[in-house]
Amino acid sequence: MFEQAFKNIDDVLWKEAGCGSELDYAEQTSWLLFLKYLDGLEQDKSMEAQLEGKAYSFILDEPYRWDVWAAPKTADGKLDHNRALTGDDLRDFVDRKLFPYLHGFKQKASGPNTIEYKIGEIFGEIKNKIHSGYNLREIIDHVDELRFRSQAEKHELSYLYEAKIKNMGNAGRNGGEYYTPRPLIRAIVQVVKPEIGKRIYDGAVGSAGFLCEAFDYLKAQPNLTTDDMKVLMERTFYGKEKKSLAYVIAIMNMILHGIEAPNIIHTNTLAENLADVQEKDRFDVILANPPFGGKERKEVQQNFPIRTGETAFLFLQHFIKMLRAGGRAGVVIKNTFLSNTDNASVSLRKLLLESCNLHTVLDCPGGTFQGAGVKTVVLFFEKGAPTRKVWYYSLDPGRNMGKTNPLNDADMAEFIELQQTKADSPKSWSLDIAGIDQTTFDLSVKNPDGGEVVIHRSPLEIMEEISRGDAESAEILARIRVLLSHSKGDN
Repeated sequence: MFEQAFKNIDDVLWKEAGCGSELDYAEQTSWLLFLKYLDGLEQDKSMEAQLEGKAYSFILDEPYRWDVWAAPKTADGKLDHNRALTGDDLRDFVDRKLFPYLHGFKQKASGPNTIEYKIGEIFGEIKNKIHSGYNLREIIDHVDELRFRSQAEKHELSYLYEAKIKNMGNAGRNGGEYYTPRPLIRAIVQVVKPEIGKRIYDGAVGSAGFLCEAFDYLKAQPNLTTDDMKVLMERTFYGKEKKSLAYVIAIMNMILHGIEAPNIIHTNTLAENLADVQEKDRFDVILANPPFGGKERKEVQQNFPIRTGETAFLFLQHFIKMLRAGGRAGVVIKNTFLSNTDNASVSLRKLLLESCNLHTVLDCPGGTFQGAGVKTVVLFFEKGAPTRKVWYYSLDPGRNMGKTNPLNDADMAEFIELQQTKADSPKSWSLDIAGIDQTTFDLSVKNPDGGEVVIHRSPLEIMEEISRGDAESAEILARIRVLLSHSKGDN
């Protein structure tokens, strides 16, 4: 039933001129799902209060509640067509009254980790792109069929929502940055082994895949108490996200996984000065796949000891700083990080090796990330002691991976098993740090049994290098022309 409702929603959105991609579908579905979820949450809390003989104070004023403007019902529980808005009336109410009202919650909220603040933040960042009030009416009716009350319902909805995020990740137009393959995330979580009571952080949260998978991992631990669940819900998962769409999707994804008021802040993580980080700001576990390839502005680079325009390298510095002594991390990064010879890369490898124990490097094949040609590695490290030995594992599922043949959990099983003992195998080996070049700190993936694994650059990286070469050639030619013209003038 839920799957059909999601399909019906997409079918209507497809007719909307303002919704041209899977990214738009996910965004527009998200704000409506959020309001439907909020209505169910309020109804549940109201009933609980009644049973206890208490009064419940609703978050939303009556005209803005789902069962008033979106889905008013008759006595027999059917949609009341006399009271339900549609057409221009519905669109105008949503654009001119509902969204401004909900955005106002940001100013009223007592703090950023409250549901009120999340409401204000979400509706200040996204816009209603469903311009036909009749299409909007149809979508609302489909959303109203969904129920969030039972754990089984939430589980099914979270599964469908994850599928929507995956589709968005495969859709191009930067969609891939929102989606890290879940089998890879689950393997990272199993290696890092987060524990209840420890604070878990992702400073580039995207769609919150790492936090959701860590929540599922911890929730499945045996003998959990009510207090444990409270800690999981309120004081375990923390994230930051710069982009509006990803922020909204992260909030909705965590809500569907069962976390009512996620501790996700909408901010540019890299705008924070590392010199200001105090012990209270640090975390026990960091799980992340930061965006790479971006070029950060000079003023952002000023916040970091190792200055570089490469977004991922700034994030790695941020993660090292944000990790507590004894803290553990699993971070995805471009594999060229291991061997680049520029000053920033060399300095960053030196910092990582001297301040942390980089105990494991997982080398991922091309095709691991759908729609992204960049090869990646996963760095597993603990803060507080320098690296003595690195264990490498070269992931090779034995097939070409793609959209129709993606990474799966079985592909990761051998890595998870061998990593526990860091055993050598045809795909794994160890590197003694004392034996590497102490001027470059080169950590290239070199399998002693199979020779060096060649780092294949993506077509985009090759084109960028050609472009840089062309620009340099043009500059040299221009200088030669100037010199020649001067020499002619002297003659």
